[in-house]
Amino acid sequence: MKEYLSQQGIAYEEKDISTDDGAMEELRQRNRGITAVPATVVSGRVIVGFDENRFNKVFQ
Repeated sequence: MKEYLSQQGIAYEEKDISTDDGAMEELRQRNRGITAVPATVVSGRVIVGFDENRFNKVFQ
């Protein structure tokens, strides 16, 4: 995910839910209690997993 975003020139903020309780809680709140990685928040919407084709549609 990080490599993809960097290649696309998209700025991002990385949060590690394994070490950051606040980030874990934020993910739970945004994703109806579900925690999964990788999780990317784009315009308030949580996208779980990585599918390059799906992300290309989101970022176009």
